[in-house]
Amino acid sequence: MLRAHKIALDLNNKQRTHLSRCAGASRFAYNWALAEWNAMHKARKADPSLPRPSQELLRRNLNAIKYEQFPWMLEVTKCAPQEAVIDLGRAFSNFFEGLADHPVFKKKGINDSFRISSGHFTIEGKTLTIPHIGALRMREELRYEGAKQINVTISRSADRWYASILCKLPDTAAEASLGPSPGERKIVGIDAGVSAYVASDGAVYKTPRAYRKAEKGLARAQKSESRKKKGSKNRKKQGRKVARRHARVYDTRNDFTQKMTTDVVAGADVIVIEDLNVKGMLKNHCLSKSIADASFGRFRIQLAYKTEAAGKTLVIADRFYPSSKLCSACGAKTKLLTLGMREWECEGCGARHDRDFNAAINLKRYAESSPVSACGEFNASAGPAKAGTGQAASVKQEPNSKPPDV
Repeated sequence: MLRAHKIALDLNNKQRTHLSRCAGASRFAYNWALAEWNAMHKARKADPSLPRPSQELLRRNLNAIKYEQFPWMLEVTKCAPQEAVIDLGRAFSNFFEGLADHPVFKKKGINDSFRISSGHFTIEGKTLTIPHIGALRMREELRYEGAKQINVTISRSADRWYASILCKLPDTAAEASLGPSPGERKIVGIDAGVSAYVASDGAVYKTPRAYRKAEKGLARAQKSESRKKKGSKNRKKQGRKVARRHARVYDTRNDFTQKMTTDVVAGADVIVIEDLNVKGMLKNHCLSKSIADASFGRFRIQLAYKTEAAGKTLVIADRFYPSSKLCSACGAKTKLLTLGMREWECEGCGARHDRDFNAAINLKRYAESSPVSACGEFNASAGPAKAGTGQAASVKQEPNSKPPDV
């Protein structure tokens, strides 16, 4: 099991400059390799006998010419350009498999980062030591003590640098799954809303609305940046202020979803959420900002890997399941339920419901009535599997293990 711990770095000006040079070398190597890949592909169309482009070939070519053409690369760790070419090879693999678009050239100042492979860095306490620059101070210690360290990715967000250490942990999911029997498993349904996430056990997690709160300040900062001369130092300085505001919004959202999903996974054995069409929901221009601010996609991603690590089950209810319209008391379905109706009364039994809490209860019962979640059987049609690989089950379940061959 692979897990990463991202830690902020406390740096002086000399260290910041060196890390910027490392990121620049990584970006240059990536762009150089992409240009060479495109040129080799074009030449091979005219002469099929020429070698097929690959990251291994490009790495050898870069090592052969960098001493003469790019001597400044020797002033930073050799891992920065080499890992960048490896990343390009992985990007093309994803492109050929239909998982991503064609790789594009990188731009300075956008997602600046570089990676150092295992054996070229050491971590002792709060100190990260890398080649050519030496010791860097981390804000906290690595939480995975004793785990095998695979690599470290150093990146910049706004004007702060972070180190993300990837570690290999023992697979404890199988041991954790030997917990309560199916009849004793606690099932919790969660209804994701713009203002709050409501759980069937009564827990309410109010969204921080980070972007909405920072919107006016962002508008002023961006307007100030637009009025400064392009290319000037004042414009760059103001751009860093804008970036810091955006980073604060991101950190607030991420902090909320991390704490919420950790709390949910710790208190339940089976978690049920809806299969929301977030991309389609964002087309509603009246609600798109609030929907994006609620972090529906990040919520699902974090639940998926945390339930897997804890050996628990994440069930994804069908996208068209009317969780909000069903009466949790009698099961009757209301005909009219507008978005503005936060409470409604059942026409069949007269029960009055809070819209979000009623939906959460229905999601819980949806999983309770399913043999997939109750018995823990494998759903071959779950997740991103291609159509035709298995028989559809009553719920969409994200399994905690790799699907069997079908």
